[in-house]
Amino acid sequence: MERAIFAGGCFWCMLEPFEETPGILSITSGYTAGHLPNPTYEQVCSKTTGHTEAVEILFDERKISFADLVAIYWTQTDPTDAFGQFEDRGDNYRPIIFYCNEKQREVAEASKANLQASGRFDKPIVTKIEKAQPFYPAEENHQDFYRKNPQQYARSSRRRHKTLKEIWQSQT
Repeated sequence: MERAIFAGGCFWCMLEPFEETPGILSITSGYTAGHLPNPTYEQVCSKTTGHTEAVEILFDERKISFADLVAIYWTQTDPTDAFGQFEDRGDNYRPIIFYCNEKQREVAEASKANLQASGRFDKPIVTKIEKAQPFYPAEENHQDFYRKNPQQYARSSRRRHKTLKEIWQSQT
């Protein structure tokens, strides 16, 4: 079992694409990269704790590689936007690939370099790649949000999904 942590806007929207992937053992919504132990959702939303919303993924590396997860991650974000994702703005929504070991760092850096070199985007790829920090699970009502609250999730994610489709299908 291996661990991956990705931040890419609202954690509600980061769950579904990974949960549908074989080899994923669990996904937890939470907070990382801040200075306050065990923050609450309200504290993170206040933008005073330094945390970003993220998902922690436990996966079976025999069934899916970290490189495969990074590839999924890119298509769930706008890698040219450092100040949040879509309508989710601010540091608590910044895009970051957190690495848990040196191999993951190398994979993430190479993937980012390949995406930049691809010419797919005319702006720089600004997603950060940082060493994993303590990860704090979000409150229970934020876990599996899209399943528990499908109507609210659909409303909150509609623009994100539309924009993702435009970003990833319209690029050359």
